[in-house]
Amino acid sequence: MSRFVSLLARLHRDEQGAEKVEYLLILAAVALPLLGIIIIYRDKLTDWISSVWETAQGKADSGSGALQ
Repeated sequence: MSRFVSLLARLHRDEQGAEKVEYLLILAAVALPLLGIIIIYRDKLTDWISSVWETAQGKADSGSGALQ
């Protein structure tokens, strides 16, 4: 237990360690809600991506030469 406490004390004194923890917390604060939204709306997202992909392929197959 004392090794853990000494590690925490060393991290507390180390500025780079604090910056890394802050960076990690900011990253988690952005990534976790996005992951939750993707999980909740995965079926709708899958349908939307499929329809966009089919539309893009349909226009490419029609020989128009460019997406409109």
